[in-house]
Amino acid sequence: MTAADAPIADEHASYEVTDSTVVYEGAVWDVRRDHVDYDGHDMVREYIDHTGAVAVFAEDDEGRVLVIQQYRHPVQLRDWELPAGLLDHEGEDHLTAAQRELGEEADLEADHWEPLVRYNTSSGGSDEFIQVYRARGVRATASAFEREAEEADIVTRWVPRAELVEGILAGRLQNSALVVATLAVDAIERGAVERGAVERGAVERDATA
Repeated sequence: MTAADAPIADEHASYEVTDSTVVYEGAVWDVRRDHVDYDGHDMVREYIDHTGAVAVFAEDDEGRVLVIQQYRHPVQLRDWELPAGLLDHEGEDHLTAAQRELGEEADLEADHWEPLVRYNTSSGGSDEFIQVYRARGVRATASAFEREAEEADIVTRWVPRAELVEGILAGRLQNSALVVATLAVDAIERGAVERGAVERGAVERDATA
């Protein structure tokens, strides 16, 4: 098989970083400036140095999807999202983090978990990758989590997947994790993507995460 015949895939590439400096240290994440030796030229790039994140596409027995609504200051929206959150520390197990976020943001736990999709939120501006899990066999936790700030007034709703797809394509729903995960699950369930291929991809991504 030639490279042109192989399935399309991102290609790993690495260039020497001659200098790397945190130019802004934020409350949640930093802005980093790298000098990169790119084919003999000094290339300067600044980007958000992110901890990484997880999100949860949780479904009930009727196939409805759990979404949460909360205020997001940078975009001035109370948008509909999946339960999601940052990794607490470098190298944290992604599944452990996803299970924690489902409990903290929605007071739920689940029996069945599987990796769904992993993607970069802004390859030109951030090194953040989000790992999304699909969770089923969902039930309430024994106790409610005490929330604060913008999480204190989170609204939860169970929505049919078809309604989410329609809202995404109509431009009413814009959160990236919600868009990516919903369209991925919809493609799987319609048979547009082989389930085995998705599972193999998830295993490969977990091995490199």
